[in-house]
Order: sequence, then C-alpha cells, then structure tokens
Amino acid sequence: MKYLNEVWSSRELLFNLVSREVRGKYKRTIFGQLWSLVNPLALMLIYTFVFGLIFRSNPPPGDPSGLDVFPLWLLCGLLPWIFFSTVVSTSAGSLVANAGLIQKVAFSRIVLPLSTVGSTAYNWAFEMAVLLIAIVVAGGFVWPWIPLLIVAMALLAVFAAGIGLLFSIFTVYFRDTQYLLGILLQFWIYLTPIIYPISLVSNESAKHGGLLGTPVTLLGIYDLNPMVHFVAIFRELIYDNRWPDPAEWLICVIWAAAAAGFGMLVFRKNEPKLAEAL
Repeated sequence: MKYLNEVWSSRELLFNLVSREVRGKYKRTIFGQLWSLVNPLALMLIYTFVFGLIFRSNPPPGDPSGLDVFPLWLLCGLLPWIFFSTVVSTSAGSLVANAGLIQKVAFSRIVLPLSTVGSTAYNWAFEMAVLLIAIVVAGGFVWPWIPLLIVAMALLAVFAAGIGLLFSIFTVYFRDTQYLLGILLQFWIYLTPIIYPISLVSNESAKHGGLLGTPVTLLGIYDLNPMVHFVAIFRELIYDNRWPDPAEWLICVIWAAAAAGFGMLVFRKNEPKLAEAL
C-alpha cells in the first residue's frame, strides 16, 4: 500500500511524461494523429488479402449483429493486440532509454514504463473510436456496449502494464531481452485468434482428442494464452454486439490482477538498484 501511495504521489510527473510523448510523437507532421491509423490499416489490408482472400479464414457472422465483414472482424482483434504489443515493447526499453535521468534525478522510476501505457492508450482510444464508427456504418449496434468496452480496455491496459513492468526490469539486466521480445511477440500473435477464428483450433482439438493419451487437449493448452480471452471479449462486444461469457471476464480480471501485482512486486524490489545496474 505504501508503494501504491508513492506511485500516486508521482501522478503529476506521469501526466507530464504522457503529455510530452503524445505531443512529440506526431510533431511537425501534416496528418498528425491520423498517422496512428496507418499501421493497423496496413496490417488489416495485408491480413485481409492473405487470410481473407487466399486462405479464406471465413469467421462466422456476428451473433446477433449479423455482421459479415472480414476486415472489421480482423480489426476487432488486431487493435487490442497492437496496443498490447506496443505497450510491452516500448515499456521494455523505457528504463534503458532514460538511464541518464535515472542516474541523476530521484523520482519514482515506475512512471517511465507507465507513461508508455498512457501515451499508447491515447492513440488506441482514437483508433477504437474510428472502428466503432465503421461498425455502426456496417450495421452494428455498439452504443449499449461502450461502457463494457471501456472496462475491457482498462483490463487490457492493466495486463499490458504488468507485463511491461516485468520486461523493463529484464531489459536492464539482460539487454538481449528487447530482441528476444520481438521474436516472442511474433510467435504470440499467431498463437492468438486474431487473423483466424478460434473455431479452427476447436475443430483440430476435437479431431486429435487428448494429447499423448492424456486428458490435456490442444484447445486446453491454447486457452492458457491470456490474449485469447481478451480478444474474445472485444470481438463479442464490438463485432457480435452481445454480452461476453462471464468466465471470459473472470479470466481477464485474474490475468490483469496477477500481471499487475507481480510486475509491481518485481519492479519495487529492483527499483533501488536501477541507477547502479544501468
């Protein structure tokens, strides 16, 4: 509790860091905030061509929304993933990038990785707003689900912050972490039902049954991936326009609390040694 009070007392510094990153990111650009849409739109076009037209993932229509638009279905999972991966990768290098500041000035170091969460969330909110408008134009009915969507976004932000705190400490002691993290995230996106429906995994799991004669199934292992459940909630709210399974909410809450708690514990233990380690 004492550490949380210290973090809260640094809220003004955190706000200033977030504001600096938000203002500086698109400074002196013509299109400004619109550039935040370029990466997800480019990925959407690539994945739509490869998985929507060539391999034909064919996700089921939204239930009960009736939406059957692959690019929108894709974005409902892709935008949360981009937010998560961006937070984790930028948080991982936040302490090393500010080594000079850490060694010269006394302040709560946790605001450095947390500031990347705030600045990335700012862009993410803009992207999600554009997606919601596109869903409405396509015939979806998202307005009643916006409060729950905000809750889901907050849970994912807490989960991403916890993972980011862990990797920020790892990077201080092992500089290879950032390079390994890039590889890990490449594997992770394909182990998450973002560019293909989870029904493909379910069908393969049912076909093979228990692995090596055990009750453990492919789907059971697959469900250990926390992003599977976060993506499911976002798709059900935005694309299907229905209340997500309560079990999915519970799993996401547990993962968010566990990641944030463990991340802060590791960060607090190593924070006094950061100046020396850097």
